Amino acid sequence: MDEAQRLRDTVLDSLDRERDGNGLARQAYRSRTQFYRVFRAMIEETPAAMRRRLLLERAAWQLSRTQLPVTEIGLDANYGSLEAFTRAFRKAFGVSPSLYRRLGATHTHIHATNGIHHVSGRKDTKGRGCFMDLFDIFSGQESWHTRRLLELAKTLNDEQLDRPLQIRVKVFPWDEPDQSLRQLLDRMVQTKEAWAAALTGGSMPLFDKAPPEDRTPSAMLARLENADRGFNGVFSDVRNRSAWEDTFVDALCEPPESFSFGGTFAHVITFNAYRRMIAIDVLRGLGVTVEGVGCPMEYLESLGKA
Repeated sequence: MDEAQRLRDTVLDSLDRERDGNGLARQAYRSRTQFYRVFRAMIEETPAAMRRRLLLERAAWQLSRTQLPVTEIGLDANYGSLEAFTRAFRKAFGVSPSLYRRLGATHTHIHATNGIHHVSGRKDTKGRGCFMDLFDIFSGQESWHTRRLLELAKTLNDEQLDRPLQIRVKVFPWDEPDQSLRQLLDRMVQTKEAWAAALTGGSMPLFDKAPPEDRTPSAMLARLENADRGFNGVFSDVRNRSAWEDTFVDALCEPPESFSFGGTFAHVITFNAYRRMIAIDVLRGLGVTVEGVGCPMEYLESLGKA
């Protein structure tokens, strides 16, 4: 067993015991200072923060899969009162424990860079083979094609980017039709940003209201990279657990709504692909040479896997 695994297990094994920082350090046979320093360097989270998060994840699992009273679940998560548990749970999941249970949510993980989570019956689920599955293909090609379009958009001037589209397509009933190539590309990035925020507890992006400096092709590329980290990080974990039918609470909706991971991923891939097809046509109409047609096979060819 490597050192990182030993450090993870120190915290994972402590959930049913009273453990403070000193207790965790003793269990790992280190001084508190040394334990904290090494743990944070290797796990990218403090021991106490990881333990609090795992206890909340276990509480979410109990809310979604058992009939235990909310108060009992809160006490089991090491909170001294229902009020304290409710505050912490709402901060982590966006809704109160009672509403989380009523909405029927089944996703119990809080976003974490290290990918270590509570799993009933086992400690943590990390590690995969190097093969590509459909998730790898669809998520990879979606980001790859969008980046290519944004790189091509850098060759255009503001007048070309903002030129009104000859045919304006209304993608969603709650949106106005896309007005320009810039808006087409921006809304593709916003879609990723919005769902990444819902999945990781972030803030809702400023739909169509971002300042001009955030809507240049270069700025949109940087925003896409940032959104991809959160979006693909969550869905990689979902794939690893085969949890596509699990549901999560989107606390950014008003009122909060529950969605399945599989439906959400398919939604983003479908409608961003539709906008990409339009963007390719617009770019070609502006005299830009666009190789390919946006097919996933083109992405696989770029990796030498076709």
